Amino acid sequence: MKILLLCILVLCSVVSSYSTVESGESRHISGHLVSKKYSADWKDLDTRPLPYWYDDAKIGIFLHWGVYSVIGFSEWFWSNWKGGDKKITKFMKEHYPPDFTYQDFAPMFKAEFFDPSEWADLFLKSGARYIVLTSKHHDGFTMFPSHRSYSWNSYEVGPKRDIVGELSTAVRAAGLKFGVYHSLYEWFNPIYEEDKKNNFTTRYYAETKLWPDLKQLINDYKPSVLWSDGDWETYDTYWKSTDFLAWLYNESPVKDEIVVNDRWGIGIPCKHGDFYNCADRYNPGSLQNHKWENAFTVDSRSWGFRKPMTLNDTLSTNQILYQVVSTISCGGNALINVGPTQDGTISPIFQERLLDLGNWLKINGEAIYSTSPWLHQNDSLNQDVWYTCRKVKHSHRHPTAIPRDNDNITAIYAIFLKWPTTNILLLKDLSTYLHNGVYKIELLGNEGLINWNIKNGVTSIELPDKAKVHSENAWTLKMSLK
Repeated sequence: MKILLLCILVLCSVVSSYSTVESGESRHISGHLVSKKYSADWKDLDTRPLPYWYDDAKIGIFLHWGVYSVIGFSEWFWSNWKGGDKKITKFMKEHYPPDFTYQDFAPMFKAEFFDPSEWADLFLKSGARYIVLTSKHHDGFTMFPSHRSYSWNSYEVGPKRDIVGELSTAVRAAGLKFGVYHSLYEWFNPIYEEDKKNNFTTRYYAETKLWPDLKQLINDYKPSVLWSDGDWETYDTYWKSTDFLAWLYNESPVKDEIVVNDRWGIGIPCKHGDFYNCADRYNPGSLQNHKWENAFTVDSRSWGFRKPMTLNDTLSTNQILYQVVSTISCGGNALINVGPTQDGTISPIFQERLLDLGNWLKINGEAIYSTSPWLHQNDSLNQDVWYTCRKVKHSHRHPTAIPRDNDNITAIYAIFLKWPTTNILLLKDLSTYLHNGVYKIELLGNEGLINWNIKNGVTSIELPDKAKVHSENAWTLKMSLK
């Protein structure tokens, strides 16, 4: 009788726990995502809640690395060469034999100095919380031992190493999330070209090459991010994107963890996906109604490593901070791209920029990680000031939503990118909230409270001596209740 009673109690407990999953949606319970079964259509797939970790993380590192790193022009080298680019054609004629092919570069891609633990340590010091590696770019060369890419992968030619596997292990050992970029199409894959010639009425490439590769990536490496690209030549019906995502969300080993972007076919970007990219280097400068990501390059002219790169081509630390701060203020994540060299090292200028960011985040990270958009983003008087806030209960279901009347805001942050010559920072959008006088203002990284006053609707904040301030490139004021 006792055993029967115990079984009934356990059954009731299980039924009770699952009854909290509301009809037609998923909910987070005790920190875990309890999933419903999603059907293979965008309307239903769009109801999936964004996994907590992604919005909390805010900052990631993007890595474009592959055979194209050998020649060092850009990741689009092969396409541009075959397309008749005059500069590339002249360069190849002057420096390589007439019968030289793009495939001949692959054995030169040795990655002999690639140390995944060193990379992971750099990424950890940069303050990034997730990493996205190109598992395959548009040239079709995979950075893992693809079962469908014979002799055109990093395990069989070039490094003769499983780059995706090694880096995923090192990144996770450092406590960071690991993700993969994967191009849907391949420029010169004959199977894809055949489907294209048939106006995509056939699906030989998608069924025999693309989806097996993607499922291998998901099953073998269990990424937290799948960053899709190369979708733009045809519609999602050819790619069968919704079928794949339904499998990803319902059955895959990362169904509760993974996030995907919006590049799944013509007309899909900025409309469907866990987060939107919309376009390369997308930074709208205003609050969006859906979680989004600004993927941008430290080398302003390329995603892959570029040998002719000069110092003037790279974003300065201040320019990177502008992208990071403005993006996160408006509800986005910042994905910062660097292109490693053919030998597996990351250029010192890229290392310096990432370490500068990490040092800044050690002081100012409180205003970045796990924050929410505030009622205002860019101050209406001072365009160099961006706001974030921290709430007792963050809205993970609507991560870009401004605070509601019943939200308990524990802090408001004003991040300013230029230090005023007068040492007096003028702001407008804070004035209404400071007017009752129960707020205190601190400068992150410095001790003591900051004096302020309001006149004619403008708040004047008396900054300390800049020489005594720890942060060097941008600064954060924290407003909280006394």
